[in-house]
Amino acid sequence: MAVSRISAPEIAGTPALPLEEGERRALDVVRRLGTVGALLLAAGSLGAGAAPVLNPVQDIPVLRLFVRIPTVSLAVAFAGMAMMVIAWLLLGRFARPGNARMASNRQLSRTLAMWLTPLIAIPPLFSRDVYAYLAQSEIVHRGMDPYSLGPAAALGVGDPLTANVSLLWRETSPPYGPLYFRLGGWLAGVSGNNTILGVLLHRGLALIGVALIVWAAARLAKRFGVPPATALWLGAINPLVLFHLVAGAHNDSLAIGLMMAGLELGLRRLPARVKGDSPPPLADGELRWIALGTAVITLGVAVKLYAIVALPFFAVMVARRWHGKVADLVRAALPMFVVFAVVLVAVCLGSGLGFGWVANLGTPGLVRSLLSPVAELASLGGLLGISLGLGNHTEGLVPILNVLGYATAAAITLKFLWASFRWRYRPIIGLGVSLGAVMVLQITLQPWYLLWAVIPLAAAAGTSRFRVAATAVSVVLSLATYPNGGSYGGSSFVVVQAIVAALVVVVLAMLLVARSAPQLVRRPDGTWFASASAGPPTSAS
Repeated sequence: MAVSRISAPEIAGTPALPLEEGERRALDVVRRLGTVGALLLAAGSLGAGAAPVLNPVQDIPVLRLFVRIPTVSLAVAFAGMAMMVIAWLLLGRFARPGNARMASNRQLSRTLAMWLTPLIAIPPLFSRDVYAYLAQSEIVHRGMDPYSLGPAAALGVGDPLTANVSLLWRETSPPYGPLYFRLGGWLAGVSGNNTILGVLLHRGLALIGVALIVWAAARLAKRFGVPPATALWLGAINPLVLFHLVAGAHNDSLAIGLMMAGLELGLRRLPARVKGDSPPPLADGELRWIALGTAVITLGVAVKLYAIVALPFFAVMVARRWHGKVADLVRAALPMFVVFAVVLVAVCLGSGLGFGWVANLGTPGLVRSLLSPVAELASLGGLLGISLGLGNHTEGLVPILNVLGYATAAAITLKFLWASFRWRYRPIIGLGVSLGAVMVLQITLQPWYLLWAVIPLAAAAGTSRFRVAATAVSVVLSLATYPNGGSYGGSSFVVVQAIVAALVVVVLAMLLVARSAPQLVRRPDGTWFASASAGPPTSAS
């Protein structure tokens, strides 16, 4: 058969037309709604966020008022969260596949910049993990081993950096890779014990990850026939990204960004090939780009281990570019494994931190998440044991079910690897599904973990069913965590009051939106618009 070389524009189909003047005005209204929401969330974070123990906001005139009115701060934060989520849903109308006119990449990137800017210089939100990053990075800066000493042992209980770390993590060692802590050690040398500066510097690392996600997602989407605007809307402007990767400053951002960038670089010179076509000759620089992509993905692994799942699927992509036989898979996988091993060993030894992080990979299992189906199944088993008079065996079930969860995720990964190799799925879709299984089937599931699956799938999955499901999950998980990253325990009445006040603000805001841009909420015939993510299905094969 003749060789099939398909250029990116041909894969992506006919480009959508730019927005008309009325649609641009409506887009501006959506942008302003999201920006106001981000500003409200930023203001609410001053009194309702995950503040350090010695909160510097208390010493700042005017701003310290938010600390003294926590219920109002929480209401302001809730209103901001809801407005940002609604604005994101409305923005989806301008990024829906099948539309004759869609927002451009530049318009969506500008929107992302407007919404995340207010979240850069605020206290951490939705989690206190960044304080653990600061303490562990300071351990590295002082020349000690973060993989054998927890913050309390290495820095002392009285150290201000230790005081901000959640009690559970003060005595434990982290499972994160040496690249992240080598970077963190350098940042600790700049920030010292200044918690504010430390948070801002680590948020800078998270922003680098977001920038890599934006850069790679748009290019991969064009390669796989998905409108880049759709991929950016779902994968980069997603509230989970804004709330947890940016405001929460999680290191998942850098790891996902490196994984996505590595995939894009590795595919840079890889010719497209349809099943049954004879493989084309090697393109100029093809092997070098494959090696570079493998190296960059490995750097993601050296931040957080989950990125390693991308490597076998990348090997499948390369094998399918040739004859698609088992011998081709071996031919692709072995050199990639060599590159992976060399880069990872170089990072571990070059960072001076070694391989101690591998022994700590089970550390996150100390936490059981209420969002985790595996953890809930263990709790259900414990209740069943109590009801049958057998005692509460929840703690005994947790490690067993956790192992079964990982085994199931491994089986799903192997299934999608083989199915992708046999041309039943695109490998990047198999990657997204496999990462989703790995995240969901563990007891430590957190809202932002789902981004490991959503972001690669957003760049390749074109069906409307996936977008509807991903949108629904993103909305629910975006609103599932309190801004302080904890709970309000016996003060649930504070939460109820804050929610009621926030709803009033959001309703008033939506009335203004409906008046300023009625086409956002109603069709010309007066009926309500359906979900922003709905639309005609496109091929996901």
